[in-house]
Amino acid sequence: MTVPETPVHVTRRSPWRLATVGALVATVIAGYATVTATAASAAETLLSQGKPATASSTETAGAYLASEAVDGNIGTRWASAFSDPQWLQVDLGSSQAISRIELNWETAAGKAFQIQVSDNASAWTSIYSTTTSTGGNQSLTVSGTGRYVRMYGTQRTTTYGYSLWEFKVFGGTGDTTPPPSGGGGSLGSNVIVFDPSMSSASIQSQADTIFRQQETNQFGTQRYVLAFKPGTYNGLNIQVGFYTSVLGLGQNPQDVRINGDITVDAGWFQGNATQNFWRSVENISVYPVAGADRWAVSQAAPFRRMDIHGDLNLAPNGYGWASGGYIADSRISGSEGQYSQQQWLTRNSQIGSNTNAVWNQMFVGVQGAPPASYPTPPYTVIGSTPVIREKPYLYQTGGNYAVFVPNLQTNASGATWVNGNTPGTSIPLTQFYVAKPGDSAATINQALAQGLNLIFQPGVYHVNQTINVTRANTVVLGLGYATIIPDGGVTPMQVADVDGVKLAGLLFDAGTTNSANLLVVGPAGSNASHASNPTTVQDVFFRIGGSIAGKATNSLLVNSNNTIIDHIWAWRADHGNAGTYGWTVNTADSGLIVNGQNVTAYALFVEHYQKTEVLWNGNGGRAYFLQNEQPYDPPSNAAWRSDGTGYPAYKVADSVTSHEAWGMGSYAYFNVNPAVHSANGFQAPANGGVRMHNIFTISLASGTIDHVINNIGPAATADQVVPRTVTNFP
Repeated sequence: MTVPETPVHVTRRSPWRLATVGALVATVIAGYATVTATAASAAETLLSQGKPATASSTETAGAYLASEAVDGNIGTRWASAFSDPQWLQVDLGSSQAISRIELNWETAAGKAFQIQVSDNASAWTSIYSTTTSTGGNQSLTVSGTGRYVRMYGTQRTTTYGYSLWEFKVFGGTGDTTPPPSGGGGSLGSNVIVFDPSMSSASIQSQADTIFRQQETNQFGTQRYVLAFKPGTYNGLNIQVGFYTSVLGLGQNPQDVRINGDITVDAGWFQGNATQNFWRSVENISVYPVAGADRWAVSQAAPFRRMDIHGDLNLAPNGYGWASGGYIADSRISGSEGQYSQQQWLTRNSQIGSNTNAVWNQMFVGVQGAPPASYPTPPYTVIGSTPVIREKPYLYQTGGNYAVFVPNLQTNASGATWVNGNTPGTSIPLTQFYVAKPGDSAATINQALAQGLNLIFQPGVYHVNQTINVTRANTVVLGLGYATIIPDGGVTPMQVADVDGVKLAGLLFDAGTTNSANLLVVGPAGSNASHASNPTTVQDVFFRIGGSIAGKATNSLLVNSNNTIIDHIWAWRADHGNAGTYGWTVNTADSGLIVNGQNVTAYALFVEHYQKTEVLWNGNGGRAYFLQNEQPYDPPSNAAWRSDGTGYPAYKVADSVTSHEAWGMGSYAYFNVNPAVHSANGFQAPANGGVRMHNIFTISLASGTIDHVINNIGPAATADQVVPRTVTNFP
């Protein structure tokens, strides 16, 4: 089916107020308890479950009772009246030593609250206090003794009340510091594991419960993994909402077979898929019920190691707007249906055919790709990938968890697993420190210093110092969009100038105090060659504003040579929670700065930054695919840049003598002031050693980009929503 190649986007990503998530109506059934244990260590005891609970108030008479926060069921919750202060307390029956508190907040959470203990429920002692909580799943290490334990809230994150799915009190030693000679442990209660012996109805009920919570939860704090053990599953339609990762736990995709569908659609947003962010699917074989699976996403929604026996439809139902995405290491036996997707990159995969194109569809190392034909139709096709290491992934071997790290490849095409196991190395979970929400950066650094790799459980992590990755070949893997927020303006993570670090599956969310960078790969002045064992940055995303009023001068800084960037989305928010975005609110200069030599990047999504969005200073760089929107909100040309010319989306520094890039687009949507002009989408030195292929600019019916590159190419204007292209520069 063909759709118009130039859909109008005048309301693309208009500011949208997140509605309060409704109560979950499905009861989690008995099979859930067999799936994952609590995040607590074996040394701890859960003291609160089923014990008498009382509260200062309930939101509705006879509903959302205090007892529903201590019943062990994530489908029920306590909710308070819409005022401060409010409290929830549990009676443990006798005085107990308290070591840890778990809070699973609903969207209506506590920003300022204390954890208090008492022997008589009248005189209280505080054992934990915060004024900066953002909710979500929290694991708090505490020390105190009492019969009664309560959460005492004094400030809310929303205009609604306080609401807790679960309030858990543990006694015992806890597991907040890594063991002296090993790692391992629970992956957390938000990693939901399914087994083929479970009924389809049981699995579907649990998946639907999570989807109802996450379908519209764009800036919430809940994070989930739905993991399928090897085997065959029938009659499922797993719908994937925000901050949800669906993955197979086999060695290869064929080990987990779903006779059914894994679906992303856009019904929640009236058929518009341009805000379907922050979700993923990985390592599963799907046999779609009607012959076609639907994956209607936009940014930060990777589709990896998938085996689709049929077609893959990348558009929402009704072929509404969709903004661009990414497939890697996958096989699609039928057609990859681009339909209304503005841009898309498919890398190292195998497809039966391709359907449709809009502005920029790119294939790198894809068997079955259409012929190169840019700009009509706009297919950019590169036969093989010069250098890549596929993303590390969680799986089970011998019934135990491990992380598989694929080998480095050069000049590769097709998926790694089609003709046998993906070549690589298995690392047992015992060689990982499993971080949980509430862990400090000091604890995480202690584990890394001991030589452990690092897995983040699903959740939100605040850090008040830099997480330092200093050992070669360290694997850092986030599950379920684990989110790291810097406090006090620190840089949340930095990698030393060493070989072979693998960073994957993380979301860095800028804090309210400006950070210089959100992730730094290699210190300034890094000069070692890592050609034989480069560091990789894969499915790592950056957010400035939207959830909170974040600020960061730059998001990703790459100083190490030979680094491979494989799918990032660096996003300065153009919409979100009230008060979290605006020209002087969520300030950020650049999304990516590359100083290293011979850095290779695939799937760059970098949007809305206030100065040069991608700045490439190192020689020998290669970039395959860019999707960019220039900032929506410059008040005027003079306010944006003193000389009135605006900033390019992608600039190769004047000092660079060798660089090459393919398949890159930059959009204008200056909705605050449609009279704003940007002089160029791209800027590069005209020295013959810097080459750009198949690049374009476009106006989404608001604002102007005067030229494509270096004052070359016609203006992209609001009256014509069509790409302005340059096939080769120089």
